[in-house]
Amino acid sequence: MSADSIVPDSQHRGLIARLPQGIRDYALLARFDRPIGWWLLFWPCAWGVWLTGAGLQIELVLWLLIGAVAMRGAGCVYNDIVDADLDRQVARTAQRPVASGRVSKKAAWAWLLVLCAVGLIVLLQLRWQAQFVALGSLGLVAAYPFMKRITWWPQAWLGLVFTWGAPVGWVALRSDRLEVMAALYAGAFFWCVGYDTIYALQDREDDALVGIRSSALRLGSRVKHGVIAFYALALGCWALAFWLMRGDLLAVLALIPAAIHLGWQVFTLDPADPANPLDRFRSNRLAGLLVAAACLVVGNA
Repeated sequence: MSADSIVPDSQHRGLIARLPQGIRDYALLARFDRPIGWWLLFWPCAWGVWLTGAGLQIELVLWLLIGAVAMRGAGCVYNDIVDADLDRQVARTAQRPVASGRVSKKAAWAWLLVLCAVGLIVLLQLRWQAQFVALGSLGLVAAYPFMKRITWWPQAWLGLVFTWGAPVGWVALRSDRLEVMAALYAGAFFWCVGYDTIYALQDREDDALVGIRSSALRLGSRVKHGVIAFYALALGCWALAFWLMRGDLLAVLALIPAAIHLGWQVFTLDPADPANPLDRFRSNRLAGLLVAAACLVVGNA
């Protein structure tokens, strides 16, 4: 893979590019220039809320969106602090603010606390049961950056962490029908493993050189088959959640648009083209929206 083909994390456009360098570095550190991350964190929250049958719940959903932006940013800052030495060895991440030295680790910790304070404000808007569930993710979040050093499946750990919003959104409104919530969360888990395997295709060469492990490396030439399996499991779990919720197999038809989109992702995936995996990964913002629409229809029909 040539250097010209890499999409670096230091690349920025739009409003972020107009900020003074000092402020811009903190925005880049929290990945405010890359909204795909907080969309992927937010959509499971919305799924959990809308499948409960409690209606749109606009205020709650907006609070969860704010929380997703803040906590995704906090997670990125923490990840960059822990991974600074590794990031310097990977072309895509070498110019991240902490790895490049533009932001000190001490300043990064301070910025992390600010973002966590925003997350705390959001947490206090939830009923105590949902607060308890949300806090249950902290241990998983803290351990995540180390997973790429000890397992070939850090994407599975991310699947546990990045989709935690599904049970939080559900428990924010109801404490029963936990089997529906569990199936929804399981589907979100496999979806995340699938899309993050696609994302990891960008770094396979550098990861292999510096000793970082990933599902993309572990699957090797079978990576497309692996993603197909993950997405099929995701759809199966979501279908189970819908059937458990309504007891009507017709409810499963609401997943057809999402299934078509996920099918398009895997059958057009080209691991040899550096731009292709990133494009397919980013398209999961639409996949999340399609599943959210299905949850809203099934939960409130």
